[in-house]
Amino acid sequence: MPRRRHPHLYELNARLVIERQAALHGRRLAIGAIPEAEWRRLGAHGFDLVWPMGIWRRSDASRRIAREHPGLRVEYDRVLPGWDEGDVGGSPYAVADYAIDPAIGGPDDLVRLRRALDRCGLGLIVDFVPNHLAVDHPWVRSHPERLVAGTPQAVRDHPDRFFSSRPGLHLAHGRDPYSSPWTDTVQINHFADGTREALGDDLLQIAALADGVRCDMAMLVLDDAFRATWSGVVAAVAHVNWPDFWPEAMARVKQRFPGFLFIAEAYRDVERLLAMGFDYVYDKGLYDRLLHGDAGAVREHLAANPSDRFVRFTENHDEPRAAQAFGPARSRAAAIVAGTSPGCRLFHDGQAEGRRVRLPIQLLREPDEPADPDTALFHDRLLRILNAPVFHSGGHRLLEVMPAGDPGAGHRNLLAWSWEEGGDLRIVVVNYSGMRSSGRLRFRLPPPRGGSGDPDRVDLDDLLHDVSYQRDRHEVADPGLYVELPPWDAHLFRAR
Repeated sequence: MPRRRHPHLYELNARLVIERQAALHGRRLAIGAIPEAEWRRLGAHGFDLVWPMGIWRRSDASRRIAREHPGLRVEYDRVLPGWDEGDVGGSPYAVADYAIDPAIGGPDDLVRLRRALDRCGLGLIVDFVPNHLAVDHPWVRSHPERLVAGTPQAVRDHPDRFFSSRPGLHLAHGRDPYSSPWTDTVQINHFADGTREALGDDLLQIAALADGVRCDMAMLVLDDAFRATWSGVVAAVAHVNWPDFWPEAMARVKQRFPGFLFIAEAYRDVERLLAMGFDYVYDKGLYDRLLHGDAGAVREHLAANPSDRFVRFTENHDEPRAAQAFGPARSRAAAIVAGTSPGCRLFHDGQAEGRRVRLPIQLLREPDEPADPDTALFHDRLLRILNAPVFHSGGHRLLEVMPAGDPGAGHRNLLAWSWEEGGDLRIVVVNYSGMRSSGRLRFRLPPPRGGSGDPDRVDLDDLLHDVSYQRDRHEVADPGLYVELPPWDAHLFRAR
């Protein structure tokens, strides 16, 4: 499958897709039998990769825990009034086995899905969870030595972090050192003999079925991160000096599948993960600045992180819905920033419709939530604009925005950059603020018009608003193109 330098990735919830298709067709379809028109629609909107989150077999124990968990039950009541136990499927990140979940399809359906996506020019991304497994994963019985077992003192100090799989053996729940333990999971011991080879075998099995993996909480298995989290529990941690897991594991896969993609969900150590060979790493820093910061914070982050190997997003299954978290106007401005920044652009199912309810990943049914027409129209237009080759393979350059006379007119609220490939030049200007703002910007001008065109004129087609402007190229060169935008609005110019 050909891969563009700046691909678009579409995340959807595999179980919800199955439920929607059942409602549409009046019968349940396996994911491999979904009509190809559904995938062609994504391809037509410029997507390169599809990530059906939660495709692997879920755990019976995780399902039970998810149904009984008091905090989760409160959340179910909030987002899905009238839910029943049949609506709770357990966490897709408590993996019982790297085989397709029977509720999604049979053993051959992943192959059928991948072939259908390939015919539509799309690649298949699936999850890989390297830090933990379901509490009833077969390793709990067959290979407990590959899992973290608690010392008597550790169990006494933190009984909530462990469970007893058999008399005298207390295994640790998976966790991030900055969060509570995930009580439906068991922690993998990356410093145990045989563990890394077994995980590598899982990766090779997955790589034969998909085009890439999204690696859950990838930073937790870095050796120093694992050491810091478990040094008081795993006695050997202080003495083991092994190389990190990721470089060897990725090299082993790419030797057999050279084009296979590795995407890291990570909130720390992102530069190290990039250096180890990940194709893309989550840019949570940009998300946080878009949500909580101002234009200056966003500009500084993009200037410091220009790499085309970051995953840029405004929502995913772990974050609140963008329409709810940002508000409608700011969410659209944020979508333009993330969607026109270099890297892999992640769009979440429901984002384009302006959905506001973030569904817990344990639920199998979604509330009936009507699409917001304005948000849907905006995303349809944005995705069609971004489907131009220049946004996927062109060169990106940040532009300086200068004052336009009155220094109080808010030029610092304007973010600007260009994309250029061949003769195609695009200029992106976003007012990332709640006030009307203006400024001037300079950019490399397209060649003077030939033939009957006016050589002193620059045409600027604002594709977002379907408006064209003509400007004197000498003015655009110096003092610069004057722009003025309402709050949270943008120009997406094609310059010619």
